[in-house]
Amino acid sequence: MPTTPENQKPSTENSATVLPTDDATAVDPKPLMQWLRRAEFMTSAPKLSLCPPDTGFEIAFAGRSNAGKSSAINAITAQRQLARASKTPGRTQMINFFTLQNTDQRLVDLPGYGYAAVPEAMKLVWQKELEKYLIQRKSLAGLVLLMDIRHPLKHFDQMMLQWAKSRNLFVHVLLTKADKLNRGPANTVLLDVKKQLNADGLDFSIQLFSAMRRQGLEDLAIVMADRLHFGRMPEVSPEDVTVETVADHKPNMMKDYRLDEM
Repeated sequence: MPTTPENQKPSTENSATVLPTDDATAVDPKPLMQWLRRAEFMTSAPKLSLCPPDTGFEIAFAGRSNAGKSSAINAITAQRQLARASKTPGRTQMINFFTLQNTDQRLVDLPGYGYAAVPEAMKLVWQKELEKYLIQRKSLAGLVLLMDIRHPLKHFDQMMLQWAKSRNLFVHVLLTKADKLNRGPANTVLLDVKKQLNADGLDFSIQLFSAMRRQGLEDLAIVMADRLHFGRMPEVSPEDVTVETVADHKPNMMKDYRLDEM
């Protein structure tokens, strides 16, 4: 697993966004946003052995089943249906990969965790395959961990954060659905969550995010571009890309990844 770079002190404490580096806001986000709009569906995999080649860099979106992962991916790529959200929480069962034209730069939509209404046997399959991905995937350069701003730091969220710390894995936290709160209360939650992360020894970056209002897109783009080595890898033309899809595989219902007792 890649190790986490040294995070500098976050930006001012009363800021609506706490980024991993003090000079992050100096980056021009426009070319980053244009780059992310190139995202295309690559493949879906029900298990690690069917994932794309483990090369390059990928950043995975993780969170509870109703945290808004698909909405965040669609918003950051400016595509309404790139990542398809299930109408029923807990029904997104595959590991979904999206390429940014260069197949060595990928976004990954992980199955949501924390949804109880799933048969226990299927939860075990989910648990096993997702845990394999998180532990064995060498190209995994970081997680974007999404939490509903109204219900942050639930049990499984905290377990994921502690596990990521133990693996030296980079994490950027999105407090999603920020439009559900007024600005003052939203900023209060942001600071409270950051204080709790610091108290737990978790030096992870965090920001407010709303897919509906397109709030926080540029800040997220800056973080993702850094993890995916934007501008440091050669461009690949569409003619050079071969996309394989997984066919005839019934999706497995996956569980909140085990991390011992999940």
